Amino acid sequence: MKYQFCKLSLQVLFCFLTLASFAQNRSRGEKQVYLMSYFTGNGESGLHLAFSYDGYYWDALFDGKPVLKPAVGKDKLMRDPSIVQDEKGVFHMVWTTGWWDRGIGYAASKDLIRWTAQKNIPVMKKYPKAKNSWAPELFFDQKDKTFYIIWASTIPGAFEELPTSESEKGLNHRQFYTYTKDFDTFKETQLFLDPGFSVIDGMILKRDSDYYLFIKNENSAPAEKNIRYIKSKNVDLFSEEVSAPITGDYWAEGPSAITKGDYVYVYFDKYIEGKYGAVRSKDMKIWEDVSDKVVFPKGTRHGTIFAVSESFFENLISQKIN
Repeated sequence: MKYQFCKLSLQVLFCFLTLASFAQNRSRGEKQVYLMSYFTGNGESGLHLAFSYDGYYWDALFDGKPVLKPAVGKDKLMRDPSIVQDEKGVFHMVWTTGWWDRGIGYAASKDLIRWTAQKNIPVMKKYPKAKNSWAPELFFDQKDKTFYIIWASTIPGAFEELPTSESEKGLNHRQFYTYTKDFDTFKETQLFLDPGFSVIDGMILKRDSDYYLFIKNENSAPAEKNIRYIKSKNVDLFSEEVSAPITGDYWAEGPSAITKGDYVYVYFDKYIEGKYGAVRSKDMKIWEDVSDKVVFPKGTRHGTIFAVSESFFENLISQKIN
């Protein structure tokens, strides 16, 4: 009996040491999991999350249920949710609150489930003629610990009028921006980019010492509706030297770029076709369309992609939402 007890105790001890060693090794070289914030429909349901281990196959979290419902803005929508994580581990999110609002939504979370009270940031308050504030994107610059917010707005008469389709008459977007360190005080809104065409959906990726601004050419007559980029050494100073389209003969919007291995992947919403696509490049010059290799949850619309640790992800999927 004593021998059997001793044998069992040694087995338990061995099991414990093995698990401890496994946990320690995993923490030293912890893998990343990719998450995507997105909306569905018109944005009325709120923030949705998807995940991927390889950047190709994406699955909806929580059976596709929203983790946060919109509460601010005239239309109370949550379109184009953009999320970044700061150096303290806090996630910050901005979004489009409505079609014709002059402000954007903001909330923060430590776990992507429980969020601070939603608030409106009146980014275009100083421009009373501004029609809208669309597709705000967050970029956290590690160098100066500053959050940059860029978005698209139309200010009638502010820029040279361009030919438009009947459905887009009166819209002539340019990119504007502000920045903050605490989401309480903000730099006065300024023009961020005027490339000479209607431009929306700007997002910034830092690769090595360079910054890349991905944008959508929104011109409608003739229709462009493609993704391009601009390279810069400064996060708040992009020239008008815009690349040729990096997307194909289809309409694309809402670019979200990540670095994975040797490649930069740019994901985008093929909104006319009702599906998502992607391109990738090693040198930022030659782009390969890999749209036929990516799978996203049905109904996924314009969001952002970011990486989290495997341990954070395991804790996230253990949560319950209402």
